[in-house]
Amino acid sequence: MRLADLKGRSVAVWGTGREGRAAVTAISPYGPSRLIAVDDSANYLSVSWEGELARLAPLAGGDHAFPALVTADVVVRSPGVPQTHPWMRELRERGVPVTGGSALWMADHAARTIGVTGSKGKSTTSSLISHLLAAAGRPNVFGGNIGVPLLDMPGDAPLYVLELSSYQCADLTDSPRVAVVTSLFPEHLDAHGGEREYYRDKLNLLRHGPEMIVVNGSDERLRDEIRGITDANGFPPVPAAAGDSRFRVSDDLVFCSDEPLFPRSALKLKGAHNGRNLCVALAVLDGLGIDVPGTAAQLAEAVASFEGLPHRLTEITDPSGLTFVDDTLSTSPYATMHAIDAYAGKPLTVLLGGTDRGLDYTVLRDFLAERELTAIGLPDSGPRILAALAGLPGVTAVEAEDLSHAVRLSRELTPAGGVVLLSPAAPSYGRFRNFEHRSEAFAEAIRATA
Repeated sequence: MRLADLKGRSVAVWGTGREGRAAVTAISPYGPSRLIAVDDSANYLSVSWEGELARLAPLAGGDHAFPALVTADVVVRSPGVPQTHPWMRELRERGVPVTGGSALWMADHAARTIGVTGSKGKSTTSSLISHLLAAAGRPNVFGGNIGVPLLDMPGDAPLYVLELSSYQCADLTDSPRVAVVTSLFPEHLDAHGGEREYYRDKLNLLRHGPEMIVVNGSDERLRDEIRGITDANGFPPVPAAAGDSRFRVSDDLVFCSDEPLFPRSALKLKGAHNGRNLCVALAVLDGLGIDVPGTAAQLAEAVASFEGLPHRLTEITDPSGLTFVDDTLSTSPYATMHAIDAYAGKPLTVLLGGTDRGLDYTVLRDFLAERELTAIGLPDSGPRILAALAGLPGVTAVEAEDLSHAVRLSRELTPAGGVVLLSPAAPSYGRFRNFEHRSEAFAEAIRATA
């Protein structure tokens, strides 16, 4: 379904955040017979919906929200509306088409788009692809899940590089020209309905005829889940970063086939997973016809200038000699495991806990079975995570009242020269407005206890 297909139809935009506002603004010029915005939250009266937005699409909330959805010809769902919402089931049963702003945008721009998703690494890999393409003389526009809604993006770019969440991928009926998956592990199960449903929605990116698929070939779960999936030409996915891949990385070097391209140290980002993200990015450039070996020196300079993104293994200097690390975007045990790996060999204190989504932390327990570190549990899920780690000989477990208390404890418990890692394996909501707020609180606690 394209934006032009909404002409003369009754359209309900479900959600009043950035995505919903972008959808109203983008849809209205196409002449829907009715355009209405829907907010199903209890505090819908506090939503700022006035001026041009209110003129284009009146806001339905409270008792009017559900009728506005079920009487529409098409519902445009914001990514924040979960697949498990009871009204979603009702809409499906009534046969009301449900799409999303990302799907509407992709239908018109897929041929010029590189779309990147993954349970971890999608933000870094997509921004790295955009950065390296620009360095190779391929101008592009970067956006998606990390900030700008797709429907707010300029429509005349020669190339787009997008980070796409599982929520955005779920609605797609067109795949981008190049579809990229960086990793796969259970995430956001409450919003998707379960592990199988999450994988289905995430990998929907690959199912509508991309010209090329690039994946992290070292991820065994991902390899298993995409078995049998091919691109529009019948070719299997390109596996980057595996031991036999064209692009792979060692502790010291980045390789193209057997030829060293440049030192691994050119990439400032820590962690083996970021080395694999780089290999995925290089495989995308290679597939787009860029002579990666022939431009290795130029690409090495671009890699060296890449700063990465905030809240992902971001180190904070401290006069004590401790290294504090903001990895607040690690909201699952698998992401936290990658972060812990990045500081292997150093005395380590990890701050764990946040919104309790009922995740199973057995995988984290197994990962830490042979490791030594201090784990400080944060409200609300911290005590349950520490209980899952109970009895591990190398893990010292301590509960904290809040994030500020956890930072004070970490100063007492972490040996000189050690690392204090905020990689909570849980989301921020409840105690904090969002992940940025949690990050700000972490930085403030570091300053206050310095």
